[in-house]
Amino acid sequence: MEAYKLLSEDLRMKLGKQLINKTATLGVIGLGYVGLPLAVEKAKAGYRVYGFDIQQKRVDMVNQGVNYIGDVLENELRDLVRAGMITATTDYSFIRDLDVISICVPTPLDSYQQPDITYVKASAEAVATYLHPGMLVVLESTTYPGTTEEIVLPILENTGLRCGVDFYLAYSPERVDPGNRVYNTKNTPKVVGGVTKACTEVAATLYEQVLEGKVHQVSSPAVAEMEKILENTFRNINIALVNEMAILCNRMGIDIWEVIDAASTKPYGFMPFYPGPGLGGHCIPVDPWYLTWKAREFNYHTRLIEVAGEINNSMPEFVVERIGDILNQFSKPIKGSTVLLLGIAYKKDIDDYRESPIIKIMEKLRQKGAEVVFSDPKIPQFFYKNKEYSGIDLTKENLRTADIVVLTTDHSDYDYNLIGKYAEVLFDTRNAMQDIEHKNHYFRL
Repeated sequence: MEAYKLLSEDLRMKLGKQLINKTATLGVIGLGYVGLPLAVEKAKAGYRVYGFDIQQKRVDMVNQGVNYIGDVLENELRDLVRAGMITATTDYSFIRDLDVISICVPTPLDSYQQPDITYVKASAEAVATYLHPGMLVVLESTTYPGTTEEIVLPILENTGLRCGVDFYLAYSPERVDPGNRVYNTKNTPKVVGGVTKACTEVAATLYEQVLEGKVHQVSSPAVAEMEKILENTFRNINIALVNEMAILCNRMGIDIWEVIDAASTKPYGFMPFYPGPGLGGHCIPVDPWYLTWKAREFNYHTRLIEVAGEINNSMPEFVVERIGDILNQFSKPIKGSTVLLLGIAYKKDIDDYRESPIIKIMEKLRQKGAEVVFSDPKIPQFFYKNKEYSGIDLTKENLRTADIVVLTTDHSDYDYNLIGKYAEVLFDTRNAMQDIEHKNHYFRL
């Protein structure tokens, strides 16, 4: 037993040295919004990195140095690929040559609003096939508390290797905020929780070599998994609160934006959140439901989380209702009216339309007989339910001919003066036009 313990310590020290002197070879499974930026940062830090993905198109683009993620600079990716620091592949057998593998795969909800961890399981099984002594495995996909130890750990230990002795397993939640110009993968603090203390220390050593942000160690993967859910649930609930306030203020004839500005003058005890047409993206509208599902195992009903989800999910319907009310003021029905939506992306300055509430608004308007067109400088076309939709140019004529222009995404690229001048009826769901002097008939959420 003592000899086995010494062997385990030798493995840990060897991997630690490899991480510090950058001789370790790293891998990232999943080259999406989380995985590709992480792979790039690891390569920039001096590590040889392999990226794995089941989509051949993504693999080909990476190997050609072609970027498809907003938070990655194409010239950096291209230079790293040319230097041999990043290689993408669909062949998971290369895992056998790695010292570290990070799992950054999607964790969507199924049709019953339950976590679908199919990709996590498949990735863990792929890693288990090639797991070897001295290897570090880190799960980064957002998921419910318990996933690392209840799902990933048994799969890896079925190989006969022991966690914390022969290999190391940790959870470190991704913190990616698409479009954020201040915080990115490199400088955002990182939380790490390992199955054992040794697992935590090895994983922390990795991130300390790669990132500028502080690495915060916690006592277990479950703590790290729960803190990630707390982050996004906090935003979900506070956005739901301000969305509900926006609905009530509209009925009471009170300007919600002026209310928020006034409340923000308080230097303590208040943090401003802003209403909008609904939540989008893979995180905030989805992650809290992981916890809701897991809570049932402990005979607990997460009432506040579920109500917040219902409020946020209802915002596209509220926006459509407001559009109808505004058109009615000009003796126009929704049916037959041309509605120009400015923005398909779920937030400003990104090209991501996953779970975008604007698509739901578009669907609801079309169901009511509206002629819906859109213009988005970041998304000239998109696919939804096996159909392609193409946008139109933001021109004087297109603004003039629309019965109502709805500002749904406040991209910095928009010419707001042009919009204000030529949109006869404008409904601003983001308060982006408040400071534009020339506006015709102007309405805010």
